[in-house]
Amino acid sequence: MKTVAKNELFRELPSVDELIRTPAVAALANSNGVAVVTDATRLVLTRLREEITSGLLDLESLRVAVNAIPNAVEAQILESLSPSLRPVINATGVILHTNLGRAPLPSSAFDYIRETATSYSNLEFDLTRGERGKRDVHVDRLFRKLLAQLATDVSTIVVNNNAAAVLLGLNTLADGGEVIVSRGELVEIGGSFRIPDIMAKSGAILREVGTTNRTRIADYEKAIDDRTRLLLRVHRSNFEITGFTEQPSIHELVKLAHERGLPLMEDLGSGALVDLESLGLHGESTVLDSLRSEIDVVTYSGDKLLGGPQAGLLSGRPDLISRMRSNSLFRALRVDKLTYAALEATLLAYVRREYDAVPVLKMLRLTPEEIRTRTERLCETLAPSKLKAEIIEGESVIGGGAAPSSALTTHLLALSCANHSADELCTLLRRSDPAIIARVEEGRVLLDLRTVFLEQDTLIADALRSIE
Repeated sequence: MKTVAKNELFRELPSVDELIRTPAVAALANSNGVAVVTDATRLVLTRLREEITSGLLDLESLRVAVNAIPNAVEAQILESLSPSLRPVINATGVILHTNLGRAPLPSSAFDYIRETATSYSNLEFDLTRGERGKRDVHVDRLFRKLLAQLATDVSTIVVNNNAAAVLLGLNTLADGGEVIVSRGELVEIGGSFRIPDIMAKSGAILREVGTTNRTRIADYEKAIDDRTRLLLRVHRSNFEITGFTEQPSIHELVKLAHERGLPLMEDLGSGALVDLESLGLHGESTVLDSLRSEIDVVTYSGDKLLGGPQAGLLSGRPDLISRMRSNSLFRALRVDKLTYAALEATLLAYVRREYDAVPVLKMLRLTPEEIRTRTERLCETLAPSKLKAEIIEGESVIGGGAAPSSALTTHLLALSCANHSADELCTLLRRSDPAIIARVEEGRVLLDLRTVFLEQDTLIADALRSIE
């Protein structure tokens, strides 16, 4: 009997051709194209069939839905023709949230991108000489200013991410030869990026030394032979090993490499350009620290603690960087004018010491008191709503494979609702416009305003007050 009833409901559905001929849907086809409207109509009918199959529609509700098909088709067209990549509000407290695009760019970067991208630029043109130039000079000059306190000269080039930087460095310095790296540093990070895999792609041969928890400088010494081309140090970006451990210092590795006439490369990962110890973040060496230690080449990311666009940077000895610039892989991995514009704008903020202009640094520098004041103000606006709100102490984290053992004290807005579970409430926030991304712990939704821009507080308040 139930099957017969469903069959009757299916017969109530019009065909795609019938709908296309109706005045309302035909008008949509005239303005958006027949192919777009046809696809949208099929999707709407498919959803209705699924609802019939699931028993969600009776005859009366189905007829209401059929009458509303033109509106549903129009909504589907708007969704299909709208960008799927759109801004969200990050209320998770994870500053470098990889799934949410990592570091937000300084506002100055947008003006600079618009300026250089909507017209021609001197990307690879030397205005002084009137001849072809090199695109990396635009950021190399700024890195030289930032690294001017070093006793030695340093060059910098840019590729599309840090994995590409490691690949280019290994291929240039060790193709066909061995690279010595501690077994405790053979890390895997997001996206299944593994050091052994990237080394194999580079043409270099991995030579593991030591054990997972203990590696001594003597292990490196014993492994060096006539096949050795490079010593590699890899920062453990998203985990730490504690307990019975040992690791050679940077100074020991530098001394050994230089005594044996080998380059030492460090995959630093996060790429901080300022000292983070004052903010309570420990164990994060800066690019300056590594180069001051006379490491020959340092690779790091542009969109982590540096606070710029996605990029991979290699800074180090000019002769080695020059070899990488001449490698054909460099052209395959190089970045475009938009990345250079965003990176240059970010670096200019560092040169001018305008650290609060870099969103990541500003978020790191926010005090718990500043966050509590904003959270209290947000909480006060929720008084008439159906939400139960409480301010509690908590922790923000860096994310993005940086400072895995460090956290920043913060204050959280803890929310619960009689009409919705925590997961349902979190889903409602994701469906708001713009989407609000929060986290759920112990049956409550937690919002951390450290990672929320000040002007977004009112958007969160509006979304919360609308929850029934």
